[in-house]
Amino acid sequence: MTRLDVAPPASEGPVDCDGPRALVVEAREVPLGGVRGMEVHRTLPHRALPMVGAWCFLDRFGPQETRMRVEPHPHIGLQTVTWPIVGEVRHRDAVGSDVIVRPGALNLMTSGAGIAHSEYSLGDGPVALDALQLWVALPEHRRHGTPAFERHEDLPVLPLGHGADAVVVMGELGDVVSPATVHTPIVGAELRLAAGTRTRVPLRPDWEYALVGMVGEVELDTGVPVVDADAARRDAPPSSDGAASVSVDATRLVYLGTRRDHVEISAAADARVFLLGGEPFEADIVMWWNFVGRSHDEIVDAREAWEAQAPRFGAVVDHGPERIPAPPLPGVRLTPRRRRV
Repeated sequence: MTRLDVAPPASEGPVDCDGPRALVVEAREVPLGGVRGMEVHRTLPHRALPMVGAWCFLDRFGPQETRMRVEPHPHIGLQTVTWPIVGEVRHRDAVGSDVIVRPGALNLMTSGAGIAHSEYSLGDGPVALDALQLWVALPEHRRHGTPAFERHEDLPVLPLGHGADAVVVMGELGDVVSPATVHTPIVGAELRLAAGTRTRVPLRPDWEYALVGMVGEVELDTGVPVVDADAARRDAPPSSDGAASVSVDATRLVYLGTRRDHVEISAAADARVFLLGGEPFEADIVMWWNFVGRSHDEIVDAREAWEAQAPRFGAVVDHGPERIPAPPLPGVRLTPRRRRV
């Protein structure tokens, strides 16, 4: 997917997360550019919370009846993680992949220094679609490398007990490790709870985590006051009513912070949520359009290369000249995305 929002400038250094949090990020509708007729909501990045570990981007497209036509477009410095909930999408890319993305299968594309891909729904008319699309920022040792694509249809499951389990999509949770290639300590897992379930999810105290609603609703015991991310300021801490629990549904992400060895969640009806987490990332990132870099100049170079149809991004299999042009750069230098809470 492509994105058009631009991070606000950051004039101060990042705030280190030094303990548990319960920061609620409400999903916001975003434009994608062009006439696509798609409803897309974003929870990451947020102006107060740019990343969770190496996870730097989260869109949800759906649930909706729509016709997806995302023409070839570029990426640098990231991995795309596509996790369908409903429906099928055809993915094609510049390393020769041509696959149908289906629920239950992980499709993982690593851009390295540059790749292009397209995403089409199947058929000529509207179809039911719902999916999470996430980006993982690549660390320094991998972000200049070659592009790659992999698909995993048999992902390991961690039993959580009491009618709950976790499909480990990326990285590790407890003693279960996904077969997907990762380049920084991370986890991405779908937690599945049956009606009436209350369960404990194991966490690592040195990692940071967030929960994202998928289907249904879970109640999260936070252990700390719940805070609205839209009210958060570094120089003006947000107010809280002292609540220590919060619901997580399809409209929100709840950032859990660090220094937790577990979190307890419950569900009155069948529900699914996605757990994001990982070691705090090694560097601030500069993110614009479909690019994750470290500086303004790096982003400018990537944009110019795409517009010049440079070989850096390759050619998407079974496509002609159709492509998404890069939008104009803003009239200011792009600056790092930095945590404010």
